[in-house]
Amino acid sequence: MINIKKNKTKSAKPEVISRTAGSWVYSRIVKDHFFRPRNLLLQDPAAGQYNAQGIIGSPACGDVMRIWLKVDPATDRIKEFRWRTFGCASAIAATSMLSVMVTERGGLKVDKALAIRPQDITKRLGGLPDRKIHCSVLGDKALRAALNDWFKQTGQYQRVIVEGTAIIDPDTKVTEADIEEAVIEGARTLNDLQKKTKVGIGNPACLPKAEELLRFYNEKYFGGGN
Repeated sequence: MINIKKNKTKSAKPEVISRTAGSWVYSRIVKDHFFRPRNLLLQDPAAGQYNAQGIIGSPACGDVMRIWLKVDPATDRIKEFRWRTFGCASAIAATSMLSVMVTERGGLKVDKALAIRPQDITKRLGGLPDRKIHCSVLGDKALRAALNDWFKQTGQYQRVIVEGTAIIDPDTKVTEADIEEAVIEGARTLNDLQKKTKVGIGNPACLPKAEELLRFYNEKYFGGGN
């Protein structure tokens, strides 16, 4: 049996997020949400208990996040956010924190919830290692998937969020989504991006668009680009 000691803290002061002796150093808030996850749902809910759900990720490649929402149709507020995550400490903590952010103070309106950015989750956690930023991104995507489910069920098709899948390089079939993923995994420069995706290697005409997306996603997830 593993004994878990609760870490009582008086401050939300973030710790330095770095890699030390081969292991990641997490903030006290991340540890708290990992050991005491909020709004976790270990078993599938009863039919009709929630009116929207979303899932993102794959067990074959890593983290999977599944969330259930209860949206009040009269107020357009998210009253409940329950979740189950298969993944690392960062994935669990990020989903737990997102569930708190969405439901605190009586629940956010849907549009306010959609405005939450991955870096907002990371900030509330006191930081995450760079290579774990994708964990907050998955939570953000799972929330959008659940709200798309809500929009479709209620006939609000004009509010459905369409994710970008445009092909940027027709030769290598690199898509906008591929560039987004490369940035999440650490691409900061065009050279980084080409090493990860091969975009523009034989078709330099697509490089301006690739560089534009590189800057956009670096700004979106990390607050700036090179």
